[in-house]
Amino acid sequence: MRKLYFIILFLVTSGALSTCQAQSLVLKSKDTHIRYTGRINMTDEAAEFYWTGSSAVINFKGTGVSAVLQDERGENYFTIIVDGKVTNTLHLENAQKTYTLAEGLPDGNHSLELFKRTEWDKGKTTFVQFILDKGASILPAPPVKKRKIEFFGNSITCGYAVEDTTGQDRGSAPYENGYISYAAITARHYDAAYVATAKSGIGVLVSWFPLIMPEMYNRLDPTDPTSLWDFTKYTPDVVVINLFQNDSWIVKMPDNPQFKERFGTKPPEADQIVKAYREMVKNIRKKYPKAQILCILGSMDATKDGSPWPGYIEKAVASLSDKGIYTHMIPYKNTPGHPSAKEQQAMADDLIAFMDKNIKW
Repeated sequence: MRKLYFIILFLVTSGALSTCQAQSLVLKSKDTHIRYTGRINMTDEAAEFYWTGSSAVINFKGTGVSAVLQDERGENYFTIIVDGKVTNTLHLENAQKTYTLAEGLPDGNHSLELFKRTEWDKGKTTFVQFILDKGASILPAPPVKKRKIEFFGNSITCGYAVEDTTGQDRGSAPYENGYISYAAITARHYDAAYVATAKSGIGVLVSWFPLIMPEMYNRLDPTDPTSLWDFTKYTPDVVVINLFQNDSWIVKMPDNPQFKERFGTKPPEADQIVKAYREMVKNIRKKYPKAQILCILGSMDATKDGSPWPGYIEKAVASLSDKGIYTHMIPYKNTPGHPSAKEQQAMADDLIAFMDKNIKW
C-alpha cells in the first residue's frame, strides 16, 4: 500500500510539473527582459506609449508571442518586426485585448519588436505584458544600442500620410507610419536607438494647435504640461531638428486662430523668428551638452528656391558659435502634399550622406 501511494504521488506530481512546464510564459511590463526605447511612462501595472517610434523588444526561444494591450481610443497602429523584418501591422481596439504578434515561427531563437507607428494625438496605448507560446523560453534582453539619435520634428518626421498612395495626403492613422519616415530609416542605417519627439502640425513660434515645440520638447506625457521627461534616461549622440515648415505657412495666415493667439495682428519679424529658433536650440543643447546637433529643414516647400527659412536657421546657428551644431537643408521635393515613402527614403539618403561626412560617432 505504501509503495502504491508513492507511485501515485510520483505520477501526480510529474503530471503537475509537466503541466507547469507547458504553460505560457508571461512577461509583465516591468520585466527586465524587455528593452524599451522612447519616452514611455512606467506604472506599476503597465507601460504607457505616447510618441511615434516608442518600442518594446524581446529575445526569446520559441514559436510565437502575444501581447496584452489597450488603446485609449482604438486609433493607434503598431508595426511588428520579427528577426529584423516587418511581418505585420497591428490596429488596436480601445478594450484590453490579447493580440497575436507572431505565430508559427521555426522553433529557435528570435527577436520581436513592437513599434508604435502612429503619433500621440491618436491617444496613448497601455502595454500590459508579453505572452510567449507554450514551451518557449525568454532570452537575455537585447543590449542597449551603442549609438543613439533623437529627432525633434513635425509631420514629416512622424511619417504623416506616407502610406496614402492615392495622392489625397490623408494623415489619419491608417496612412501614417513612423517606421518608414526618414528619421527611422536613418536610425536603422546606423543601427542606432531612435527617439522621435515629434508632432504633426507643430512649429517653433506657432502651430496648427495651441502648443509649440519649445513647450512640448521636455514632456513625458505630451498632453500634460506637468509631466516632465527625465533627460538623463536617454542621452543621444546625435540630435536632428527638422522644424519651421508649419511656421512658414501660418505666419502668412493672419486669420488663423493660432496666428492671432501668438502674434495678434502682426506677423513676426525676421529677428523674432531667428531668436525663437536660437532659444529652442539653446534649450536642447543644455539638455544634451555633448551631442552633435543637426539643424535641418526639408523636404517640403520651406526649402524651395527663394524661401527665407533656411536663412533663419543658418543665422540662428551661426549666432550660437557652437562647433557641435550643424545646418543642412534637404532640397524641396517639388511635389504636392507630404513626402511619400519614396521621398522619405530620399530624405534619409540625403541626411545619411551629410552625416557620413560630418558626424563622428
